[in-house]
Amino acid sequence: MRKPIRTKLFLSHFLAVLLVSGSIGSYFYRQSSVSLLESLQSRLRDSASLLARTLDGGELETIRTAADATRPEYVRLLAKVRDFQQANPDIAFIYIMRREGGSEAGDDGVLRFVLDSDRSPDQALPGAIYEEEVPRMRAGFLRPAADEAITQDRWGYFLSGYAPVKNGAGRLLVGLDMRADEVQRKFQRIRVAGAISLLLSVLLAALFSQVLATRITRPITQVIARTGEIARGELKGSVRVTTGDELEDLSGAVNRMAGDLLESQTRREQAMHDLADANLHLEARIAERTLELSGLNTALREEIEERKHAEARLERAATSDYLTGLLNRPAMLKLLEQETERVRRTTEPYSLVLADIDHFKPINDRYGHAVGDQALARIAELLRASLRRQDAICRWGGDELLIFLPETALAGALEAAEKIRLRLTDMPLVVQGEELHLSLSLGAAEAARDEAVTEVVRRADEALYRAKQGGRNRVARSA
Repeated sequence: MRKPIRTKLFLSHFLAVLLVSGSIGSYFYRQSSVSLLESLQSRLRDSASLLARTLDGGELETIRTAADATRPEYVRLLAKVRDFQQANPDIAFIYIMRREGGSEAGDDGVLRFVLDSDRSPDQALPGAIYEEEVPRMRAGFLRPAADEAITQDRWGYFLSGYAPVKNGAGRLLVGLDMRADEVQRKFQRIRVAGAISLLLSVLLAALFSQVLATRITRPITQVIARTGEIARGELKGSVRVTTGDELEDLSGAVNRMAGDLLESQTRREQAMHDLADANLHLEARIAERTLELSGLNTALREEIEERKHAEARLERAATSDYLTGLLNRPAMLKLLEQETERVRRTTEPYSLVLADIDHFKPINDRYGHAVGDQALARIAELLRASLRRQDAICRWGGDELLIFLPETALAGALEAAEKIRLRLTDMPLVVQGEELHLSLSLGAAEAARDEAVTEVVRRADEALYRAKQGGRNRVARSA
């Protein structure tokens, strides 16, 4: 079926604008949903950790059966937990669980209530068994955790956070439940905002496409009408188009064509003579123009290559540390964020090793900062020679170096760190005629699935601190 150009233009621009705006809206909707869920998970983990630090595992160990609900310790702790709940209106329930039996990994054993903030007759008494199996709850016995999605038990739908109790030896946790209906309302607001944004995108796309189609087709209609007049022999008159683009050039060409037709009879012979002369010199002009184009192409290629080199130099300067040539901190953080996304899609882990030069300040104080810089450069060169091509190293700050080991578990990271430590010990730096023996303290951590980059770096930093406390010149693993 024949369609006018106006309709085709409208549909093509409408669909293009709608596709772009819809894609952007969908992306921001997804990002908002993910950001909201991550924000709620972080808040639940932090709140659970805050409350867990105020409790003592030794005192909670004395509460084991329903008969203990009358003990002063139970009454006092229940009041404390309910006060915390009242201070946080979004929290529906707070409870403390004990894991009995099972391995130290925390993935088995029976879960029993120690304390439940529920004020209804359904309140769980000490010793009551929690029969539901919530995937992230058991992880909370060892470290702060939160549900990956809304969960359901006999009390309803919730999003929960967990944290191990201080001095609980991995057997006690604090759990916080946020009611799912509140979360759903927040997600509903995001969906409504997304729907409004999509509707506005459709309206704007339609308006934009209508204006653009009219702007393009109106001058075309005028030119078609004028060419019809010329075909009928009406050579006087002109068409006026002021669009400032090719359509204006087209209307000018039509006007010039009409003027040329008026003079065509008297100028035909001259035109034929000019045509014959043009044919005689055509090959010469083509050869000349070809030579000019060849020179322009060569100059253009040279300019493109020079720009590529300049862009490469700028990229290296933006992502490298000026002293060591290693990646700088922003470049490493960007790489780690990309690796975190990859780990979420696969099962391959990655590990981080945080290294610190032992007694670096005394070296600067005694020999000067130039020698300190030389020591940093030497260690950077040693790291590059000791690691794989796919590994990455950055100057994290001062004399701290961060090593990224993709597709490497904790055992492999510890082995690589020990190899680096030993090689540095065997390679002294000669300063002012004497050998300066450098050493490194290193902390290694393996990234867990869905674990934030900052959390992995923090655990590697804690391991590094233990290596320092243990006497330096050694490798420590994360807890």
